[in-house]
Amino acid sequence: MPANQPLLEVKNLRVEFPTRRGVLVAVDDVSLHIDPGEVLGVVGESGAGKSMTGSAIIGLLEPPGRIAAGEILLDGRRIDNLPYEQMRKVRGNEIGAIFQDPLTSLNPLYTVGRQLVESIQTHIPVGEKEARGRALDLLKEVGIPGAEERIDHYPHQFSGGMRQRVVIALALCAEPKLIIADEPTTALDVSIQAQIISLLKRLCREHRTAVMLVTHDMGVIAETADRVAVMYAGRIAEVGPVQDVVKRAKHPYTHGLMGSIPTVGHEVEKLTQIDGSMPRLNAIPPGCAFNPRCPKVFDRCRTERPDLMPAENSEVACWLFEDRRQATAAAGD
Repeated sequence: MPANQPLLEVKNLRVEFPTRRGVLVAVDDVSLHIDPGEVLGVVGESGAGKSMTGSAIIGLLEPPGRIAAGEILLDGRRIDNLPYEQMRKVRGNEIGAIFQDPLTSLNPLYTVGRQLVESIQTHIPVGEKEARGRALDLLKEVGIPGAEERIDHYPHQFSGGMRQRVVIALALCAEPKLIIADEPTTALDVSIQAQIISLLKRLCREHRTAVMLVTHDMGVIAETADRVAVMYAGRIAEVGPVQDVVKRAKHPYTHGLMGSIPTVGHEVEKLTQIDGSMPRLNAIPPGCAFNPRCPKVFDRCRTERPDLMPAENSEVACWLFEDRRQATAAAGD
């Protein structure tokens, strides 16, 4: 892989769901990239399309969902058009997945050791003894105390936080280059969340693993991510370095999200409120999808849909920044 090439590139991704009443667009013209060892946070309200984007990348869209347009490249190789069996190998060897509920990823009838050993042997040509040794090492690496004994325990014998650590160990079995983590800390209490976040950051640092962290929790994003993409109604509203997006939000939607989070040591009478709710897939308004809720809306917002345009260190899909895009284009000529 060339030094300047992203590990993951998503280009103009479109995910559709055909229905009897027409085609619903869940992800609309989304482009993003993740470099080796980088954590990209993808944040937004429920229904924004963030989990759907992750599912499309790992090839696990629920029928009748389908990728209708765009490309997904891993290490410069296109993977969105691979046959099922080939994609299954990619998903195990090169892409790992961590889901919100660890019980959906673990078989309650098998010990965690057996599940780890089977996963390792599926993707790496090693014998059972070597696979078990590797499974034990993984359990230790993700912080399971007494791993030698616990390797033979069943999922129900672990707490929620420990189960999530086992799922992370499963995701690491084949030393993947990329991990898609979909709400990995949502079901956990705050102290366990902090441990899981610390674990993910360490794995990125030590293994150069790239992580796409899907969540609605801006606190987790601020603590974990290097860059953040804010999604709204199936599109990216803003993307940039995490500190810029969190502290100097550009898009009115991102600004509202940041203003709705209480800050320790900073007293305010009233938190910001974003009026209205996310539009349904069959009722996305023309122009900018956020325009019915936007406090800075003007005529163009209601008729033309903005693409991402430069805004300092970030990119933002908002007509308020059109002058800057024109200035940037003029400077490049």
